[in-house]
This record gives sequence, structure tokens and C-alpha cells, in this order.
Amino acid sequence: HIYGEVASAIEIECKDCHGTTQQYPTLLTSGPAARPGGFDLRLLRNPDGKRRFEWRGDKLIQRSLLDPDKEWELSLVKDSVNPEHAAYNAKAARAKLMSRDVGNQEWGPQVLPADFAHKDEELECYSCHTSWMTSCAGCHLPIEANWKTERHNYEGGETRNYATYNPQVVRDQMFMLGKRGPANDGKIAPVRSSSGLVLSSTNANRERIYIQQAPVAASGFSSQAFNPHFPHTTRKTETKTCTQCHLSADRNNNAAMAQLLLLGTNFVNFVGFNVWLGLEDAVSAVQVTEWDEPQAVIGSYLQRYAYPDNYRAHRANGSILEQEHRHDSGAAGCVQLRGEYLYAAEGADGVRVYDVANVANKGFSQRIVGAPFSPLGHDSRLPSRDATCIALPTNQPIHPPKNQGELMRVDNQEQPFHPLYNYAVISDRIEGLILVDINTFSDGDLANNFVARALTWDGGGVLAGARHVTLGGYYAYLMTERGLVIVNLDIPLEPKISAVLPLDGGYASALQFRYLFITDSTGMRVVDVTDPENPVLVEGAGVSLREARKLYVARTYAYVAAGKEGLAIIDIWNPEQPSLLTKFDADGQIVDAHDVIAASTNASLFAYLADGKGGLKVLQLTSPESQPNFYGFSPEPRPELIATYPTRSAALSLSKGLDRDRGVDETGGQIAVFGRRGSRPLNRQEMEALYLDAEGNPWYVHDE
Repeated sequence: HIYGEVASAIEIECKDCHGTTQQYPTLLTSGPAARPGGFDLRLLRNPDGKRRFEWRGDKLIQRSLLDPDKEWELSLVKDSVNPEHAAYNAKAARAKLMSRDVGNQEWGPQVLPADFAHKDEELECYSCHTSWMTSCAGCHLPIEANWKTERHNYEGGETRNYATYNPQVVRDQMFMLGKRGPANDGKIAPVRSSSGLVLSSTNANRERIYIQQAPVAASGFSSQAFNPHFPHTTRKTETKTCTQCHLSADRNNNAAMAQLLLLGTNFVNFVGFNVWLGLEDAVSAVQVTEWDEPQAVIGSYLQRYAYPDNYRAHRANGSILEQEHRHDSGAAGCVQLRGEYLYAAEGADGVRVYDVANVANKGFSQRIVGAPFSPLGHDSRLPSRDATCIALPTNQPIHPPKNQGELMRVDNQEQPFHPLYNYAVISDRIEGLILVDINTFSDGDLANNFVARALTWDGGGVLAGARHVTLGGYYAYLMTERGLVIVNLDIPLEPKISAVLPLDGGYASALQFRYLFITDSTGMRVVDVTDPENPVLVEGAGVSLREARKLYVARTYAYVAAGKEGLAIIDIWNPEQPSLLTKFDADGQIVDAHDVIAASTNASLFAYLADGKGGLKVLQLTSPESQPNFYGFSPEPRPELIATYPTRSAALSLSKGLDRDRGVDETGGQIAVFGRRGSRPLNRQEMEALYLDAEGNPWYVHDE
């Protein structure tokens, strides 16, 4: 037989050997590759003639195929949930016999199978019985000409191009769930990040004709791929607990839930060869890593050991970075890189989309291009009265028009894009909210790069003074003169005001699952947006800062650019009780912090700081030297300044790194391709079933 995926070639399911809560194993195979009626495992015999599986009274024995003297007793699920049996396991019984009634969370033999919360036909057993799993947050494949090598596939022979395969960030604490395809009964299963590629190419003239570009899948989804996965770490005791899939009664697993649901945590994001800045009078790309592999951040722990000569030269130069490319612009208060284009909100100059494909190509004298030819053939500037911010539904390269037709819906069993993914969302201090269709920049046609407004809307004046926008699914969170305004963009060209929450000088926001973290004149505050139609300012949840500006949330820490106070690092392990971990100003070297982002490179976490008149600052937050627990889910940051760059004018903003653990948005819109036919992330209804009751109220669990 030929199978399109490994999971479809599985013949033996867990229950075939372990049974269920209601019956002992039949030893008849029932997997997708099993014959009709299944194969009877009792017929299997080892080379010595003994049965592979054998019942001895009420015990099921399995013999080793390799060692004729080795055998073991199989765990039987029915016995483990029977209080009168010696093999009874209360933890297993609670999980397997738990009722769907989230109000009383009753469990035990009195619960009918039809009322089970975790039904065998809906959930893969190893969703709970997985101990840990690996996830790859990206690989870099640079191809280089004039490097002759043997072809490994197809017709063989030699090629003049050689590509290396370089894993970048591998973690073992990213537990995520999704849905299998119809061939596997659509069950919920663990999901891994499986192919987050970025590609580079150097031609025969040593010109880097593109660098670190993420391709787009045939379905139009991002190529930062995920797929349902059997992690091969099945355990009986070191299993998942209730709070790894449901809200903890201690309110301390918001980041873990964001990870679980594939919403992303901003921890393993990718900032590559260049960091992209918005300046008062330009947009800028500053080189922050080596080009050779491993692409160590300049000044980092890794560079010290992998490139000792370069590290010594960097330190001898005062830890100042050397390479920058820029393009004159208006005051770029908000920038975002996606693919080969940089989107910038430039105040009174409106919005401009820059072609940055050749930023590392020595064959181009102008590395950042605003207008490759006259406006008759290319016009990527959108005039507006005072563009303050631009937000993309995803910073992963996508192309929604690919995802149409019978081939996608029927043959490939792909979900459609939400229509908001066709647009960029712009906040304007005077005009309010602007939507622009940006598919033209991903269609491969160089002759149609024009931008035009699809929508201009001020909500009847409610959006006056809009200065920042954050997207969470089809909800837009805007900071305005009135405070926080939440706009429903489910029908993008028919926006609706969902809620208005008064604030004192709201500045910026960052979203993580159920909470929106905001900065205003008092510092950082927390808004519960479990229901975006009814946001609630969490009483007492705040950290006072004199000059809180933009912020960035990565797993259980919030990083706030705090002006003259430097970088404020706030512990948000419990979002309703945030606490200041530290304020870091690098002994007075951070003087005017405006914006901050974080990203992982290899095994370490870094922060990049737009320090206003102080230029760019690069901080190493974790390393094997400063933080021995650097491989944990959210190691405590230990910031150290490792590099600076004195920008020509004040550094105002930074482009967020490529999301590498985000496959779906907060309202269930799929972003990244799933590598198994018909598989997908959980939709909004399925996500909410894990933490909301029938009335839409959160419910909580304890592990004990």
C-alpha cells in the first residue's frame, strides 16, 4: 500500500491492546490501515513459537520480539478506573470518567459514556499520555552557486548549487493541540511545528538575491507548517495534567494556553540577519547576526565561541554594529516586515510599502526601494492625514487568493481564509481606521503594485486620536483619545464598535490569549478580553511606570519600553497579578526607550530596543552562562547589553519578528498550513469549549 501520511499507515490503535473504560481489549486492530474487521493480534507468534500476546487469567501479557526471555503485563484501562481493582488509578479515573458538565466537574463510574468529557472517538489517547514533545521553530536553507555537489534525488548527477540545512530553534516544551483529518476520524491530537523554513540564495556573483524568505504554501497559507503528530514520548505516569489544556484556578497558565491553542507566544519569533527600525526620518535595516551558520547574534554568547575573532573585533569596536541600510521616509512610528516588503506608517506622509528584497544584495546600490519606477507602473504609497500604526493579520507570508475552488475545499480539504487576511489595518489619528488590500504584494506580478483604500471609517468620531492598533483574530484593539476601542471586523468592510473602555492616555497594547496588556500614563495595565465584546479592566492589575510606551509580551514576561527608565521587565505568569521583575538601563546607556521586541536565536532569547535618540540596543536575555534554565518554557530573563547602533535620527519603532508558533488566530482563523490532508487547528468554538461554559463564562480546574 502507498499512504500519503504516516498516521494513515497505522494499523494498531491504543485501545487494541489497552482497551477502554468500558471494555477490555479485543486484540483486533482498528487503525486506519487495518483490514475490515481488523487483524487478530492473538495470531502473532514470535520466532520461538510463543504467542506475542497472551491472556493469563485477567492479565494480558506481551512478549518481546527481540528477547525471548522478556515479557510484561499490559495496562488495562478498564481496570485503572475500577475502584475495586488493584490497578485502580484515581488520576486516570478522574481524567477518563470526567463529565462534560464543567459546572460541577463530576467524575466516576456513575458518569455515562455519552457524557464523558474525553471520549475515545474524539481524542487521541496520547493527547494526555504524552510526556513531552519537540517542536522546530524554524530552519534556514541557504543555497549557494559555484558549489558543485551530487544530486540526492530524481535523475542524480551533479549540480552547481549547494544548499545546507540549518535548524535554528528547537524546543521541547511546546505542547499544542489540533485536529486530525478525516482519515484519522478527525480526532484531537498533539500538534508540532514541523517545517518553519526560511530560504536564501547566493548566485554565481556572490550576490544574495533573496535572504531568509519564508515561502507560501500551495493553499495560500503560511509555510510555517504544523501537523498532528505522535510524539513518541507516551507515558503512564509523566502525563499531561488538567491545567495544561484548561484554565488553571490559580490563573497562572495564560501563556501555556496560548501555546496549546497555536495562538503563539512571541518567544520563538525570528529576527534574522537584519532588525528593521522606523526612525524619525527613515526606515532602516541594521545587521545584527553573522551570515555564516550558525547565524549568531553579534556580541552574543554564541558568537564568542563560534566566531571568537569576530567577537573580539566587535568588542574592540565598542560593541557598535557596523552595517546599516536605510531609506528616507516620514516619521516611521510603526513598521512591519512581511516577506520581501516592509510596511510603514509614517504620520503625515501616510503609509508606504517598501521593496526590501535586495537588502543584502551587493549588486544593488539602493537596498531599500520605495519606487522602482514611476507611479504609473508602481505606487505603493497610500496618502493619509496622520498614519500612526499599521497591523497585518499575520506577519507570515500568505496569499489568500490561492485558497479557492474545488481543489482546495474538496481535494485538499483546506479551510478558507477569513476575509480580513486580504487587508492591512491602519490607524490614523484624524481619519480613524483604514483598510487596504495588500494581496498585490504577494501575487508575483510586478506590474500591479498599487494600493488603494478599501475602507475609511472613524466610527462616528469614536476613533479620533487613534495612535495604535493590535489585531486579535477579527477584532482590532485601538488606542484612541477615548481609551481602548475594540472594533469587530468579522465583515471587514462593515466594521462595528464592540466596546469602548476609558483609559488615561492609552499608548499601546499587546495581546496574549485572554488578556490585553496596555500602556497608558500610569504604566502597564491589564484588560480581560475573554469576551472582546465586554472587556474588563482587571482591578489592581498594574505596574506603575513614569513613561510607558510600546510593549511586547513573550510567554510569561512583558517587556515595556519605558523611556528614560529603560526596559521594564514584568512578570505576568499570573496576568491578574503582574509584578515588576526589573528595570534595566544598562548603567545609563538606555536613555529613551520607545519600542521593544524579543526573538529567539538558536538556544537564547534576545531583546531589540528602539532607544529613541539612543539608537538601537541589542540585549541578550538568556544564555547558558547567565541563565542555566535557558531551555525552560519561560526562563527568567537576565538582560545584558551586547550591541548598539547609533541611528541617524531617533529610533521610534521595530518590526516584530516572524511568528513561528502561531498557526491560528484568536477567533479561529487559520494562518499556517497543516501538513496532513484535512488536518487543521481548533476553530473558535472548539477552542472555547476548553475554557468557557455554555453562558460564555470561564471555568477553571485544579490538577489535584
